[in-house]
Amino acid sequence: MAKINSTPVSIVIFGITGDLARRKLIPALWKLFIRGNLPDDFSIIGFIRKKWSDNDLKKYVEDILKQENIKTDAKNKGRFIKSISCVFGDYSEEKSYKKLSDKLLEIDKNIGKCCLKLFHLAVPPEIYEVIFEQVHKSGLSGMRAGEGGRTRMLVEKPFGNNRREAEKLDQRLKAFFKEEQIFLVDHYMGKESMQNILKFRFSDSSLEHLWNSSFIEKINIRLRESLGMEGRGDFYDQIGALRDVGQNHILQMLAFIAMEDPVVFEAEAMRRSRAKVLSELHIIAKKELMKFVRRGQCEDFLKEPFVSPTSKTETYFHLEARVENKRWKGVPFFLESGKYLGISSVEIEVVFRKKNLRLGPRGEKLVSKNAILFRIQPNGGGTPDAYERVILDCIAGDQTFFASAEEVLASWEFITPIIENWKDIPLEKYARGWIPKK
Repeated sequence: MAKINSTPVSIVIFGITGDLARRKLIPALWKLFIRGNLPDDFSIIGFIRKKWSDNDLKKYVEDILKQENIKTDAKNKGRFIKSISCVFGDYSEEKSYKKLSDKLLEIDKNIGKCCLKLFHLAVPPEIYEVIFEQVHKSGLSGMRAGEGGRTRMLVEKPFGNNRREAEKLDQRLKAFFKEEQIFLVDHYMGKESMQNILKFRFSDSSLEHLWNSSFIEKINIRLRESLGMEGRGDFYDQIGALRDVGQNHILQMLAFIAMEDPVVFEAEAMRRSRAKVLSELHIIAKKELMKFVRRGQCEDFLKEPFVSPTSKTETYFHLEARVENKRWKGVPFFLESGKYLGISSVEIEVVFRKKNLRLGPRGEKLVSKNAILFRIQPNGGGTPDAYERVILDCIAGDQTFFASAEEVLASWEFITPIIENWKDIPLEKYARGWIPKK
C-alpha cells in the first residue's frame, strides 16, 4: 500500500448515495481517516441528483457509519463529517459541473493550496461517457491552480459490456485524460492476499522451475458467494455472473497466478506482464462451447425484485480456460463463480502432478498429489480493506494495482465470444445452498 501523501486532496464521488459508496467507499474513507492515512486537509464531495443540502449528505454518511456498525467516537466522527459536502446536479448538464468547479476552487482557496482532485465514478457504466465528456468540457480534467494541483479519474468495472464497447470507452477516456490520470478499478487487485501471490512467486527464484506445465496439472480459480442480489437484482439481470466477476476479478486472479516475472516491481512492467498473459488465452470457438463452458441460474433469482420472471441471466458459470504459451501449454485453468451457493470463499488452487514415488509407512494411505491453496477471501483480521488500498494508491499516483486498458481489452477479447453465444449453452437450474463439486 502506498505511503500517505501530504498533498491536500478533494475526493468527488459520483453516485455517493449508491450501493458501492455505501458499502465500500465511505467505510474505506473513514478507516483511512481514523488511521491517519489521509492528508490533514481532505474533502469529500458528493455529486448527487437529489436536492440535498450539505447537512442532508452529512446525516446520510453518519447513518452509514451507524448501520455498518463501524466503531466511531464523537470527536473523530465530527472531524470526518465536517469534511463532507455536496453538489446537486445532473450528470449531463454543463451548469452542474460549473457548480462543482466552483466548489473545488472554493476549497482550494480556503486551504490556501491547490488540492489533488479525485473523481470516483460509483455510477452505472452507461453514465461513464457523459461524465468523461462533461468533466473535460468544464475544465475539471486539467484543473490546477498551483503547485500540486492535478486530477485523476477512478473508473469502476464493468468497463463496457463487450470488446467493442470497452474499446470505444477507452478511446473516449483517452481523448479527455492523460494516461497517468486514468485509474481503472478492480478492487481485487487491492487485496493484500492477491499481492502476496506475487511475493510468493517472484521473491524466491527456487520456485520458478516448478511453475509450469511440467509440474502443474491444473489450476482452479473459484469465487463463490452465499449471498444473493442484496438489492442489485435489476443491475445484475442486465449483466450476469460472467460480466460481473468473470471478465475482471477472476481473470485478474488468473493473470496474477500465470504472468511472467515482470523483473521490476513497477506499474508499467507489472501491467504489461498481466496484459500479455491475458492476451495469450485461447479464444473459445462456438463449436467448443459445450465442451468448455457451463452456466446456471439459481431458482431464487427469479424471485428477486426487478428481475424479469423469464430472465435467462446466469448466476453461476464454470469454464475451462487455456493459456497458449510455453509455460502453460496443456494446463487447464478452471474458472468458477456463483451466487446463492452453500459456501462463501475466494481461492486459487494450484494442483501439482501426481508423484510416481511415494515414501511412507506400509498400509498408510498417502496423498499422491500436492496442492497450494491461496485464500483470497475472507481476509485475515486487521488487514487493510481493498478499497482503502485503491484510494490510497490513487492519491499516491501508483497505478501498479489498477488495470490497464490493454488488460481490460484482452479480458473482453476472451469473454465476448462466450457471451455472444450464451443462448447455445443450456441454463442449468440449481437450488439456493447448492455446493458445486470441486
